[in-house]
Amino acid sequence: MSNLFEQVKDQLANVDKTIVFPEGRDERILTAASQLGAAGIVTPVLLGDREAIKQQAASIGIDVSACELIDPHDFREFDKMIDVFVERRKGKVTADEARQILLDENYFGTMLVYMDKADGLVSGASHSTADTVRPALQIIKTKEGIQKTSGVFIMVRNDEKYVFADCAINMSPDSQDLSEIAVESANTAKLFGVDPRIAMLSFSTKGSAESEETEKVVNALGLAKEKNPSLVIDGEFQFDAAFVPSVAAQKAPNSEIKGDANVFIFPSLEAGNIGYKIAQRLGEFEAVGPILQGLNKPVNDLSRGCSAEDVYNLALITAAQG
Repeated sequence: MSNLFEQVKDQLANVDKTIVFPEGRDERILTAASQLGAAGIVTPVLLGDREAIKQQAASIGIDVSACELIDPHDFREFDKMIDVFVERRKGKVTADEARQILLDENYFGTMLVYMDKADGLVSGASHSTADTVRPALQIIKTKEGIQKTSGVFIMVRNDEKYVFADCAINMSPDSQDLSEIAVESANTAKLFGVDPRIAMLSFSTKGSAESEETEKVVNALGLAKEKNPSLVIDGEFQFDAAFVPSVAAQKAPNSEIKGDANVFIFPSLEAGNIGYKIAQRLGEFEAVGPILQGLNKPVNDLSRGCSAEDVYNLALITAAQG
């Protein structure tokens, strides 16, 4: 386990956190949840038919006695949940429609988080990103002043930690989006022991090229500073000018980022996704995430190709966010 997760486990010591897993019969989920529960790190909540979950766990030799099992079909506060959901959706659904919707484990689990019966949710082992994110956006919603959620990766190699965003959600962020991503990424960085020094990335450094793309990044920088004047942030930067001190001294000698950035805001999802995968595959960094940010409560999305270790680690991250 990397130093990042050891640090997160230390943060969670003596803190009672409950994490919901809507995919309660998935072998990877069962494995991770049993380990988390047995270690007393978090209380896992597995959703689905209780007997089916127990049988599946027994068939693969997993003990889920430290996990809470909840079946939406016989949840004692289901009628109350329906009322809360109808109110939250502001008339967009009827009570009868809500009853059907909330039998979906992702919606049900998200409502448990919204109603403060759990601290966070981890899904996506067998569901699409949309299946996980849509209920979160409809129910938990984004924080005040935040228009969109975004996805970051914590890139870890030995003692090195960097934050890359947005690598998961927003395909073509505008200046407003990028400014929000920068501010929220700074908050995420602090959560994981990174003192944020933020670089707004582009193919240009400090006006070396001018285009609509570079102007978007320059405008985003100004908006981010308005949102949080205390940020250590600058741009637009090519990656080497943000990361290599000698290049920074040559290309941006007057910047407060002196080749020592540790939070990198990519100008598009295309760039962010390519960037983190290059660091992961060529640089041998561990890519932790995507971690969704900007929501009122933590909900995180697994890859459908995830391992039990990925589930375990993302549950730790989710608990730390909560």
